[in-house]
Amino acid sequence: MSQIRIARRYAEALIGMAQEKKELARVAEDFRLIHDLVKESRDFQLFLKSPVITKEKKVSIFREILGNRIHQISQSFLEFLVEKGREGVLHAIITQFFVVMDENLGIVSIDVCAAVDLSDRQQEEIEKRFEKIARKKVRATYSLDKQLLGGFVVRVGDTMFDGSVKQQLRLLRERFADGVGSN
Repeated sequence: MSQIRIARRYAEALIGMAQEKKELARVAEDFRLIHDLVKESRDFQLFLKSPVITKEKKVSIFREILGNRIHQISQSFLEFLVEKGREGVLHAIITQFFVVMDENLGIVSIDVCAAVDLSDRQQEEIEKRFEKIARKKVRATYSLDKQLLGGFVVRVGDTMFDGSVKQQLRLLRERFADGVGSN
């Protein structure tokens, strides 16, 4: 089973548990905090994936780092992941947690990668167009990739819309290669 499918199952279970206890907002807040910790600390990422550190030590470190800052549901979930040996997919679980929450709220997440910083107006236009395509509210995240040369690439789940200059040049090269070979 793929890492994303595994992560989604854990995320759905966590959301169900948090909803049942009427603590979904609090658990979401906890997982934003944990997401930031995972994203910002290379050492924490290595700690999560280390096969050398015992399960007991990992649970102890989670308790030490997060202490009373997270709800008992979140703490128990993290300890459960360690017990099952799934702490290495924590980042994917957190990502899927927010994807599932957005789906439940009728929001679709898109990732926009552009060659240059997009103005607020350009971002607004991209979001409006994808709201029309998806017929849902859009939550967009933006990043830069100078290798695109120009234009942008939008990822919606597993689908990619490539409007980059780099892609257009690649397609043009293929057409020329096909044209030269057929003469």
